[in-house]
Amino acid sequence: MDKMFSDEINILKALAIMLVVSGHLEFSLLGIFPPYSFQLALFFFISGCLFKDKYLNNVAEFFERRVKSLLVPYFWYNLFYLGVTLIIAKLTGKFWGMQLSFKNFFITPFLNGHQFDLSCPLWFVTQLFMTMITFLFLFRILRKVTENKYIHLLIFSVIGMLAIPFDKYFAVTPVMLVVIRTMMSLLFVYWGYFYTHYIKDNHNIFTPKWLGIIVCLQSILWLFNRDFTPEHGIGLSYVLVWGRFDNQLIVPILTSLTGIWASLFTVKILYPYLKNVKFIQDMGNVTYHIMANHLLVMYIITAIFMKIHGIPIAERANHDIYWIYNPVQTTYLYFVVTMIVTTYVGVGLKKLHSLVENKYNITLEKSEK
Repeated sequence: MDKMFSDEINILKALAIMLVVSGHLEFSLLGIFPPYSFQLALFFFISGCLFKDKYLNNVAEFFERRVKSLLVPYFWYNLFYLGVTLIIAKLTGKFWGMQLSFKNFFITPFLNGHQFDLSCPLWFVTQLFMTMITFLFLFRILRKVTENKYIHLLIFSVIGMLAIPFDKYFAVTPVMLVVIRTMMSLLFVYWGYFYTHYIKDNHNIFTPKWLGIIVCLQSILWLFNRDFTPEHGIGLSYVLVWGRFDNQLIVPILTSLTGIWASLFTVKILYPYLKNVKFIQDMGNVTYHIMANHLLVMYIITAIFMKIHGIPIAERANHDIYWIYNPVQTTYLYFVVTMIVTTYVGVGLKKLHSLVENKYNITLEKSEK
């Protein structure tokens, strides 16, 4: 991967995590492209962009790397948020999570991933792990059958689109939820792979003509806006975490496509200005930690506002985990503070991890001599 593309991907990761945080604060960074209509598709897309063909012949290495990069930190965070949730329960009288049990600590993460409310965005991590392992095995099979990239694209497209009506025709049990998420996300992963291998260096899809086409298409898609009741979220939202598509069929696929294109276009435009901005580089490098900690930071900000205005912290228990104090005036302050705090916490945690890892390796080398 050349340096320019690597830098663009890092900026794209930073944009993707800002879209996640802004989505939880219920505003859109990209105007007519509302975050819940594509932001998680964008993360799966990025994973597809970064997928290396060498892993098709080295399943064990791929599995080991995904366990180390995704699952090991996940369960450390699971332990951390168990402690945080217990402390908050003692202070406020509300336990923000599911009943403590072996199943909810070790099995639920691979089902709905909402065992602790404050860390619930990490459902994406275990789902990404399952999606990428499934993608590896399925892609290995397809490559053995045919090398035709368009047949691969067709098959992944059919799998992704078939996921959408599942919530209508099947009871969405925890296992079926994982099936729906995996089917849908496989398409986004392959889009990333397809873009990197067959479009990026061969076709310019970021011209004024393409901009006009995407804006026109997105404008038409807004005719399917379901934002007339609060349960539907922001604009063209669909809720992948719960496998809910509100009787839409092709719209979630199209909004994912237009949103990913808009994100790539934004990065192309901003790349000359952001490529050397260290904060953006850091943000792109610690998206895992931002995903894990942004709701906790928002909770702390809310607690500070409540303390300042003399509101008992126990009052916080009357609202859901995404509730913030006086959103009309504070939403953007929440966003800025949360992005700054979680980014630098992430940087600090990465440095700590490197120090511990280096010390462990040095100790191991000495013991082997």
